[in-house]
Amino acid sequence: MSRSPSNARKFAHTVLQTIYRSQAFADDVFDAAIKDVVLSEPDRALAFELVYGVLRHAITLDWRLDHLSRKPMARLPLNVATILRVAAYQLLFLDRIPESAAVNEAVNLIRKQPGHDWRGLVNAILRNLIRQQAPSLPDIDGNPVQGLSIRYACPLWMVERWITAFGFAHAEELCRKTLEIPPMTLRTNTLRSTRKELLNRLTAEGFSAQATPVSPLGVTLEKCGNPGRLSVVQEGLCYVEDEAAQLIPPLLDPQPGDRILDACAAPGGKTTHLAQLMQNQGTIIAIDRKGDRLLRLIANCERFGISIVQSHECDMTDLLRITPEEVADRPTLHRPFLIEPFDRIVVDAPCSGLGILRRHPEGKMFKQFVTIKQSHHIQKQILHSLCTLLRPGGTIVYSACSIEPEETTEVISAFCQEHPDFQREAVTPWVPPSGHSLVTDEGYLCTAIQSFTMDAFFACRLRKSETQCQALL
Repeated sequence: MSRSPSNARKFAHTVLQTIYRSQAFADDVFDAAIKDVVLSEPDRALAFELVYGVLRHAITLDWRLDHLSRKPMARLPLNVATILRVAAYQLLFLDRIPESAAVNEAVNLIRKQPGHDWRGLVNAILRNLIRQQAPSLPDIDGNPVQGLSIRYACPLWMVERWITAFGFAHAEELCRKTLEIPPMTLRTNTLRSTRKELLNRLTAEGFSAQATPVSPLGVTLEKCGNPGRLSVVQEGLCYVEDEAAQLIPPLLDPQPGDRILDACAAPGGKTTHLAQLMQNQGTIIAIDRKGDRLLRLIANCERFGISIVQSHECDMTDLLRITPEEVADRPTLHRPFLIEPFDRIVVDAPCSGLGILRRHPEGKMFKQFVTIKQSHHIQKQILHSLCTLLRPGGTIVYSACSIEPEETTEVISAFCQEHPDFQREAVTPWVPPSGHSLVTDEGYLCTAIQSFTMDAFFACRLRKSETQCQALL
């Protein structure tokens, strides 16, 4: 497809409409769309800022605009509402864009839309947004749920459950973190470099880089632009990964020569980290139910110089539904790579993703409580299917980018009740001393409410007793 010239506001408007219609991940939509346009680096940066800024602040933007519009934002055509949101974000949250530019560009974009002429309404709303004093925010004491929802652009259902589960102070902190712009964090590929060497290389190339406070492999960067264009990333010296995610693989305590299963592996962050810790010796079976994401895993392994990973497209929940008769009738159901027991298994479970909303702010619009319930069911299925693939005395590390009880502690409690041959082990020995405050009284890793700048992850370590169990396959 030919690449056509564009500008930042028009591009952001197009991407946001696609995200709202498809409810897809913002980064996937942005990356796919950027391939078909020509944007200068400044325009690309502005487009990225507009897309993610609107998504982070959408609820607050709509609340402000609803005070000025005859029709609520929810009832306006999507293209009109999106144009208003993009312009309002510039006017309310960016201080380097002239007000006239934001308004005029919005009106110009409307002019190109077929059907009803919305130019007058858009112009009037935005001019009033500039001139009129902002309405008072909802009173937190009188209505804490609505108060936090409007201040931090979080949906009411989410705020309510966080207040109930964690108390008002912690709930407000969780809401506030959804508005954070996460740092650019890299994980050193120790098969090719050390963190000190990586820091020196980045500094020599003119970047402001510093070591992460907890992860011994992490490096944070300031103003690096598109991370995919960093030479250190292209050369396989590091992997773009939040510090919290870097703390998960060491909990498995992988050793050279181990046979390890990464049960939800793509796009390969934990897989490549495990291979590093194993010094590229042993076997890692990396499975995922999405073949296209496995292609990214394979590419990441090649870039890192990793040769011990075998990737397979497979849905772990399907294993529960396979009978011996079905295997006999359909040999393709037989999974020979799962026959031999594993020494260790890591499962980064599919979940609601409420712990990484600062990276995926579109989730604040599209996630619902039913998402958590659905994830809970799938997570229990996956753990149940995995446990018989582990050798006696082996270890499972279960993790999720969520702190919701249904996806974390309740999953583990239910699993241990149903499988008394598994015991929980405190993760403390495998967490750097600087991160011991992240270990809960129950011995879980929880990075949600803390003083570090990292995503909200949960992880638990489970050890299987030495008693031999019947194999699943």
